[in-house]
Amino acid sequence: MINTGKLAGKTLFITGASRGIGKAIALKAAKDGANVVIAAKTSEPHPKLPGTIYTAAEEVEKNGGQCLPCVVDVRKESQVVSAVEKAVKTFGGIDILVNNASIVSLTGTAETSMDKYDLLNSINARGTYLCSKVCLPHLKNGTNPHILNISPPLNFEPKWFKGHVAYSMAKYGMSLCVLGMAEEFKADGIAVNALWPRTAIWTVSMDMLGGWNESTIKGCRSVDIMADAAYAILSKDSQSFTGNYCVDDVIVRAEGINDLEQYACVKGQPLIPDFFLEPDPDMELATEIIKLTAKE
Repeated sequence: MINTGKLAGKTLFITGASRGIGKAIALKAAKDGANVVIAAKTSEPHPKLPGTIYTAAEEVEKNGGQCLPCVVDVRKESQVVSAVEKAVKTFGGIDILVNNASIVSLTGTAETSMDKYDLLNSINARGTYLCSKVCLPHLKNGTNPHILNISPPLNFEPKWFKGHVAYSMAKYGMSLCVLGMAEEFKADGIAVNALWPRTAIWTVSMDMLGGWNESTIKGCRSVDIMADAAYAILSKDSQSFTGNYCVDDVIVRAEGINDLEQYACVKGQPLIPDFFLEPDPDMELATEIIKLTAKE
């Protein structure tokens, strides 16, 4: 999707943006000349995953944006507050918050330790709530302010909970923030929306999950579809487009992009549907549905 320049001069605070979907959204905004705060934990190279907040910042600046890398663990209120204060001091305010930081652990109730339960909920649900709360005073003064949570539409069918209750609770906690905050912040003109992928999205973090191989990677789409969809949402009028649970392919099609093959990791391959969504009836599905299990 071609950049329109609508995010030029805007300041985006993006959690978990040292790699993956968060970084892709940052790079898309950078092409407009946006200011980007990379708020993530990875300040030193990870032994298994490429990228740090500093390498992501370099990429943002190479793509035309200005960047402030901040070490942020969204579980730590003091770190979130400090990063937001630095962002405001550096760029003059915050216009957009993208709550992207999240972890996956698809384990059953008996197999999920309480430490893992707490980790899931403290990063996914609590981290989203905390960042929204801390950014709120600045978003109220922002230009066309948005909060975008990378979380699924609310769907309480038992099949989306069975086998991974803790993870589903944590992800739906992010989506419940959309439900409540969209209404709560409406008078302030702050949009609050969610975005979720129709299919599995390939990121380097997938290497940390079990059940993935060359065959299943072929059934994924790239992060570009999420970046394009997020860009379209964040470009919309915040006073009229709020409280929506958006799906990536629906959003890009509404923007006139009908050739979704451009987002396929391998063109012409059947796709693996993501959790929490019914597959598009027109989408050719992979015959093998993979159950992801995060390594402890």
